[in-house]
Amino acid sequence: MKRFLPYALAVVLAVALVVVTRTGDEASSAAEDLLGDRQLQVMAPADPGGGWDSTAREMQGALQDLTGRSEVYNVGGAGGTIGLSQFAQLDGQVNQLMVMGLVMVGAIAANEPEVDLTDVTPIAELTTEPLAIVVPADSGIRDPAGLVAALEADIGSVSWAGGSAGGAEQILAGLVAQAAGLEASRINYIAHSGGGEAVATLLSGSATVGLSGVSELKPQIDAGALRALAVSGAEPSEALPGVPTLREGGIDVELTNWRGVVAPPGLTDEERDGLEDLMAEMVETDAWAEALEREGWTDAFAPGEEFRTFVTAEIERVDAVVADLGIGRVS
Repeated sequence: MKRFLPYALAVVLAVALVVVTRTGDEASSAAEDLLGDRQLQVMAPADPGGGWDSTAREMQGALQDLTGRSEVYNVGGAGGTIGLSQFAQLDGQVNQLMVMGLVMVGAIAANEPEVDLTDVTPIAELTTEPLAIVVPADSGIRDPAGLVAALEADIGSVSWAGGSAGGAEQILAGLVAQAAGLEASRINYIAHSGGGEAVATLLSGSATVGLSGVSELKPQIDAGALRALAVSGAEPSEALPGVPTLREGGIDVELTNWRGVVAPPGLTDEERDGLEDLMAEMVETDAWAEALEREGWTDAFAPGEEFRTFVTAEIERVDAVVADLGIGRVS
């Protein structure tokens, strides 16, 4: 009898595994009506490890009970505009979603790609989060006042590692320079395709200051490798207790990063509405609530026409800011 117990246990475990897998693969009836037999795919238009990648993967977890198994894939480069260009070619494919946000709006303003956000279908805004300004733990810059002093002494010697050109990070660096009475165009900014690369540059000693979303930098801050100087929101971040806002640190700047989701062009009104409803269901799940708390994101859910109006206003606002800062090819 003892000879067969391991085999019997293995069979029981295998059956249990099959049941769990099949449950995770099953979509709700509403999702089946929308997607048919097509698997939901979510593009993160950046390399793994950044905010868009994290958002896509948290979406994947929160959507599991609604859509069944889904796939996340990465297309990095140029502030998401390479991914956007590819995504816009998926005409009419209702099973495709792409994460995007303020960084992409800025990259489009700076780089003027052939494809922009008018070529896709806005579905919903999801989250906002402040950016954090950090330095290596052994840096002589201890606080926002020290950062301003370093910029005033030699603005070009202070290198900033952040995301792609024209993104939220470069805009924030320029605004900090302006608040200090300096020319934003003189900022020594090192662009990267994602937050992970920017952190690596900073940790290698190849940059003075780093900027990224709080959720991207928090692990290195908690580990003691980086020190947070300030956060860019109107209020301190609960994820980084004790870290002041820029305004509290004497720098009159406020900027928050937002992220949302779009679908390809060519959808019917019913398909677009179905995806908006799917996102509305997703943000009500326990898994999404846990993701917001874990990542330090603020819920900013705004679907449909509200999001489309918001994106249009953000394009106009960011175009003006990028032009004022002399970033990219905008004049």
